[in-house]
Amino acid sequence: MSVLQRDPQDQVRVLDEDGTVVGEVPDIDDETLVEMYRYMRLARHFDTRAVSLQRQGRMGTYPPLSGQEGAQIGSAIALDEQDWMVPSYREHGASLLRGLPLKQTLLYWMGHEKGNEMPEGVNIFPPAVPIASQIPHATGAAWAKKLRGEDDTAVICYFGDGATSEGDFHEGLNFAGVFDTPNVFFCNNNQWAISVPRERQTASETLAQKATAYGIDGVQVDGMDPLAVYSVTKAALDKAKNPAEGEGRPTLIEAVQYRFGAHTTADDPTVYRDDEEVEKWKAKDPIPRLESFLRETGRIDDEGVEAIEADVKQRVADAIEAAESDPRPDPSEMFNHAYAERTPEIQAQYEEFEALREKFGDEGFLRE
Repeated sequence: MSVLQRDPQDQVRVLDEDGTVVGEVPDIDDETLVEMYRYMRLARHFDTRAVSLQRQGRMGTYPPLSGQEGAQIGSAIALDEQDWMVPSYREHGASLLRGLPLKQTLLYWMGHEKGNEMPEGVNIFPPAVPIASQIPHATGAAWAKKLRGEDDTAVICYFGDGATSEGDFHEGLNFAGVFDTPNVFFCNNNQWAISVPRERQTASETLAQKATAYGIDGVQVDGMDPLAVYSVTKAALDKAKNPAEGEGRPTLIEAVQYRFGAHTTADDPTVYRDDEEVEKWKAKDPIPRLESFLRETGRIDDEGVEAIEADVKQRVADAIEAAESDPRPDPSEMFNHAYAERTPEIQAQYEEFEALREKFGDEGFLRE
């Protein structure tokens, strides 16, 4: 039975919290398994440093991902080269694995428009900060692939549990169901939509079961188990491209997980959740969970872990140096990209801003 042919309330797992095998291990070669672990460690270290940069005033508001590495890397590593990824604003790890340099992610959150420039051949849409707005875009992109006869291509779309309360979610999934688009809708259910808990989003027992209303498959997976996430994502991608007779292409995946830190660095999670809850979820941490499995199966040892740690630290340090060495954009550029041409209102704002710069100088905007 396919992992997708399950009751949406039956959560898929491969590893328990200690890394012990409790389900069917997916067919992944040893090198890829170690790379999965490497990218999870890289995402975690990058996240730690990025939060530190923001606290030091070297970067703007930043959305942490710690705790969600298993869902991001486990799903992204299942994609084929030609597949497309449509992120929200927290998929730094998945974007990195798909070819977006860490420097670009840093520039984006430093407020630099160059952070939106995707390198040639990197099939990633720009980050979507408005909640759920990217879901109809992903559906449209997948529909276009289908109309063009690009049957070897699927589109994965990431969003949080809060997005399921938006109209864009319902419109995107309904359209996908009707037009049978090659989509994988990946819901990162991290239990909190900023300060709104999961139980205040919906009375549904799971988010995965919402798929039933749109006539598509829905599956719930342990989002802190990277092997389980890989299994369901790979099955969903394969079905999107080559469905069996009578099968629909789209799938909704609910990856149950937890963000260890704040929603963004502008948020204080201690106001709405307690330490006991956080520690309970930290016991499910995806990184030691996968490391334990790799050690037990002889795929990695102390020397291998130490080498990865050193490599991760160096890559992040190099990315930070490169991003901070990049010439800062002129502040007036913020008026250039909202529209193809400046509207009268934007032009008036630009002229007012330039007049203030001329009067006070750039330093006048930096004083506290």
